[in-house]
Amino acid sequence: MSIMTEMRDMALRLASEYQIPKIAGIVFPPFFEGGQPQHSEFMALALEDGTGGISYVLLPDASAEDYRSLKAESFVGTSPAQYLSAFGGADPLHNMLGLAAINAICQHVMRITGVEPDVAADSLGLMNIEDGDCVGMVGFFPPLLKYLQNSTAELVIIEKNETLIDRYPNLHITLDVTELNRCNKVLCTGTTLLNDTLDEILTHCSTAEHISVLGPTAGYFPDPLFARGVDVLGGRMVKDGMLLLQLIAERKKWGVATQKLCFQASHYVGVNCMGDS
Repeated sequence: MSIMTEMRDMALRLASEYQIPKIAGIVFPPFFEGGQPQHSEFMALALEDGTGGISYVLLPDASAEDYRSLKAESFVGTSPAQYLSAFGGADPLHNMLGLAAINAICQHVMRITGVEPDVAADSLGLMNIEDGDCVGMVGFFPPLLKYLQNSTAELVIIEKNETLIDRYPNLHITLDVTELNRCNKVLCTGTTLLNDTLDEILTHCSTAEHISVLGPTAGYFPDPLFARGVDVLGGRMVKDGMLLLQLIAERKKWGVATQKLCFQASHYVGVNCMGDS
């Protein structure tokens, strides 16, 4: 079973066990053919209790018409669970909506069950990069570069965007995911869940001593990832869902409406061990 399928099933089970609030609002930034600019990379939904879920607008140009036809008002008052059934399928639009719904459901359950992800931990720092390490970076993640400035650690960047190879000639950027086999520490962008490449990536990390999955859309319970050897999940937790929607709509930075979220496998008891609602 794929990680996407397990994530969907986990969220559906939570939605059956807990009373999940309806959607209070949703925001879709404009669609830009050829790729989203930084200020329009994310959509989000907010639930009636103020929790919410974030997802990438990771869509091909072929999805432009369907995306632009989405009407925010048609989502208000509906259950986020109804957008889960197609998650993990071939339609990237359904996967985008499904990830936002998964994050919202998980974060509502975190709130009402008293599950408290670490909001202070530096998810990058937990990699504890040392001289001599071979660090695999799946997806170009510039903040990691500062951790390597004074280090002799080797950096291997796995990318799907071939143009980055010429743009950054001083970095070792490759399309060959098998190079992860020689990395002892791996940082993987959360985008890999949405583009359905995470399963393959993790098969090449079996000898890594540390694996982190990080990104703004990693706001869910980490059980399917930890079961496959991931050590740290770092993302964002929505503090004020409606403020988040407003800031995204205004193309402003939305960090004030969110906070860090970090789970460590070594400290995590599992979603099945939570208290009853």
